[in-house]
Amino acid sequence: MAERRIPLKHEYAQDGKVIYGVDEAGRGPLAGPVYAACVVLDPADVIEGLADSKQLSEKKRISLADQIKQRARAWAIASASVEEIDRLNILQASLLAMQRAVVSLRPIPNALVLVDGNHAPRLDCEVQTVIRGDSLVAEISAASILAKTARDIEMLRLHEAYPVYGFDRHKGYPTKAHLEAIRLHGITDIHRRSFAPCVGQSVSGARTTSFINQKEA
Repeated sequence: MAERRIPLKHEYAQDGKVIYGVDEAGRGPLAGPVYAACVVLDPADVIEGLADSKQLSEKKRISLADQIKQRARAWAIASASVEEIDRLNILQASLLAMQRAVVSLRPIPNALVLVDGNHAPRLDCEVQTVIRGDSLVAEISAASILAKTARDIEMLRLHEAYPVYGFDRHKGYPTKAHLEAIRLHGITDIHRRSFAPCVGQSVSGARTTSFINQKEA
C-alpha cells in the first residue's frame, strides 16, 4: 500500500476554519473501554502516510501515532468505561468519549469539528459529520490512529490481568478464540454485559495472582 497524505476536503478548509478531526476506536469489542481522539494538524507540516487506522499495520500505526503526537498542533485522547457503555449504550458512550477529547482541547471560536461517521457529540462549536471521514480527511485519520493505538495499549495492559482471554491478540473483539474463552471461563468485570454473548454470563475470577498482588501492594 503506497503511502499518501489524505487530502483535506476543499469545502472544509474555507472561511479560515481550524479543523479538529475526531474519531473513535472500540465500538465492536465485547470487552474494554471505547476510546476517542481529537487532532488539529499543522497544514505546514504534512505527515505522510495517514490513512484509516484499520488499513494500517500495527507497526505503521505506532509510528504514525508518535509522529502525530510530536508534530500536530494539538491532540487529545479520551475514553468511556465499560460501566458507561453498559449504562448508556455503546453509541452514547462513544459520543461521550469524543466529547471528552474535544472539550479537553478547548476549541477556539473558529473551530470546525469534523467527526467520522453520521453521529456527532454535543459541543459548543460548529460540528459536521463525515461519512468515511477516516479515509477522506487527514485530521480524522490522525484521530483514528491515536484512538486505536491508545486502546490497543490498554487492552495489552488488561491482558496481563486476564491472560486466559487472549486480549493481546484480539483486543476484545468477538473472535472464535475469545468466544471460546467466554464459554470456558465466563466473563470478567471488563466485559460489556450489555453485549451478546455476555448478557447473563457470570463474572469469572480468571486473573493472574501476580496482577492481584501488584494491585494490592
